[in-house]
Parts: sequence; structure tokens; C-alpha cells
Amino acid sequence: MPRRSSAERQIGFLVNPIAGMGGRVGLKGTDGVAEEARRRGAKPVAPDRAHQFLTSFLKDAPAETHVRWLTCPAPMGAETLKRAGVPHDVLPMKTGKLTTAADTREAVRHFVEQQVDLIIFVGGDGTARDILDALRDAKEVLVLGIPAGVKMYSGIFAFSPEAAAAVVASWLEGETQTEAFEVMDVDEQAVRADRLAVRLYGYLRGPLVPASMQGGKALTPDTVDEQENQEAVARTVVESMVPDDWYILGPGSTVRAVANLLGVPKTLLGVDLYRSGQIIQDMNEQRLVDEVADFLHAWIVVSPIGNQGILFGRGNQQISPAIIRRIPPEQLIVIATHSKVAGLAERGLHVDTGDPEVDKLLVGYTRVLVDYRTWRMMKVTT
Repeated sequence: MPRRSSAERQIGFLVNPIAGMGGRVGLKGTDGVAEEARRRGAKPVAPDRAHQFLTSFLKDAPAETHVRWLTCPAPMGAETLKRAGVPHDVLPMKTGKLTTAADTREAVRHFVEQQVDLIIFVGGDGTARDILDALRDAKEVLVLGIPAGVKMYSGIFAFSPEAAAAVVASWLEGETQTEAFEVMDVDEQAVRADRLAVRLYGYLRGPLVPASMQGGKALTPDTVDEQENQEAVARTVVESMVPDDWYILGPGSTVRAVANLLGVPKTLLGVDLYRSGQIIQDMNEQRLVDEVADFLHAWIVVSPIGNQGILFGRGNQQISPAIIRRIPPEQLIVIATHSKVAGLAERGLHVDTGDPEVDKLLVGYTRVLVDYRTWRMMKVTT
């Protein structure tokens, strides 16, 4: 079939409506626990992320460009496109009250039959794996992820919905090349047991705009130099702690080094709360609100994800926009080892809290503690 011109592109648009619901309630994912997330008071995340993308896209889209949008029924895409006022065609498929991975795979098969040029999906690593499974025999179809899950270690995602809109606009202008992006298989049961179990699942091809794509997560090197660097950073944090203040400790081995020096147990993949020699593990957003009596005397200690550089919005959604707003900006402590900072030379630091106004509060330059009483200034963008 002849290649369509940029003015005749077809885009398949798919929303995983339960993606990300486990984040703020502390479930470290949503696969298999959507009902538990709802029981804990979780609200849908993906529809609003999809709407953010569409709103930005309508501003960024090249003039005189015609896009035919194909999407899934109701919460899997049609509702969001209708809300944004985007004309669209709905695939001839039925979904139940609760959507499943099988619905995602069926939608992708329809997209392939309709010969779409690009599949845009709103979800997390699990959604990316389902799409890869359905595209095994149609590898020429391009894919782009709008982040709406909890962790998102795969490289197929843009940094944010707004970044995804910029990628699509560049693609429509013919200004992008294509790249094979990693899709990671994350064992969510292991993650809930505080064990990081990640393997390469495969690759999806997508449009490449390096400044907008997050890339895959890099694991922390298990070397003596890295451990000594983590300990040096931890000593600085501990020596500067204010007695009786609250410290919200984000996930990761660099932050866990702080807890080790304090002599308290820290979850590797959870958000914990420390005060006066005591620690409460695996906090969720509401528990943080309940336990911290005075947020003016609270601190956040976070470390960016290796190779991605994301400070908020990946695996630490418990530290929500509502929490961040309450804490003075100068009481955000960003820590990273020299090797992690070196790996972020091109990407820098990023925030994707889900609240554009809070993201604006965080962008600019921030101090990053990289060694004993040694800081670097690094730029934070969305």
C-alpha cells in the first residue's frame, strides 16, 4: 500500500482506564489489584492524562494536517476524544464494565487491520507489553506511550502527556526518525514484595524525539565505589536533619542508604516516613496526610530514576501534588551518585506529577547532593 502523506495519517488511540490507579494508594502498580485500589479510594488517572495529551496536541498540531482518529469504545478512548472535541471513529469491538488486557490486544489487531500509521496508548508497562504481544507480526506500526502507570520502566514512553503531544506534532511534520524502544517486563507481585524483578520483554518501534522520550530505566551498579558514594551522600543528609521534623523518603537504593545510616529499615520500592528514630513503611498519600502534623516541618528526600532522570511521577506517586504543594520548596532534597548524574548528562531531570501547576513549581534549577557535602546544580524540566 502506498505511504500516506502527512496530511492523511491514521492514528489508533487507546486508553487503559485502570492504569496508574495503584500509585497514590501505595499498591506499586495496578495489574491484578484494580478492585483493591478502588477499595482504598483510588481514582482513575489515565483519562485525565489522555485529556492532557489531546489538549496539548490540539495546540501543537501542524496546520493543514488531517488525522483520522480510530479508537476503542467508551473508557478505552472514545469518551476522552469526545470530551476533547476530536472527531473519531470507534472500532467494532465490545468491552465489559471492567476492561482487560485481552481488550487491549483486540484493539491493536483492529488498528493493524485498519492500517494505522501510529498507535498512541495511555497506560503503563503492562499496556506496552500487551501491545507488543499483539504486534508480533506487524512490527512496522509505530507506537508511542503516554505515561499513566505507576513505574513505567520501558523506553517507549514520552516524559509526559505534553511531551507526547510534541512528539506527535514533530512526526506529522515529518521531522522524526524511528527507533526501537525497550519494553520491560516488570513482575508487580515481586515489586509489592519489595523486590525489583525486571527483564527485557522486547522492542516497539516509535517516532524518535530524544528530548521528549524518557528512555529505559538503568539499574544501579552494585560496586564498592557506588556504595561508598551512596554512604557519603547519606552522611550529609543525616548530619543536616532537623530534630523532630518529618522526612518523606522516596524509593530507591540511594535513599535507602540514608535509612541504613539512621539504623532503620527502609523499603526499596516504597515511600516511607521517618521522624525521631522511628520509621513508618509503605506510606500512601492519605497516610502521609494523616501522619505529618505540620508540613512546614516536613522534608522530601528523592533520587531520580537512573537514565530517565524523573524525580516525581514514576513509582513515587504517593508523594502527590497535594503533598508537594504543602512542603516549602527549599525542603526538597534531591540526591544522586556521580554515576547516576553522569548517566543523566543528556536527559537532565524531569517531573511529571500529573498536575501541570505543580510541575511548574518544580521546574528550573535545583541542587543535587552528589557526594559528601558536594552539590551540583541541575536543570529540571517537564
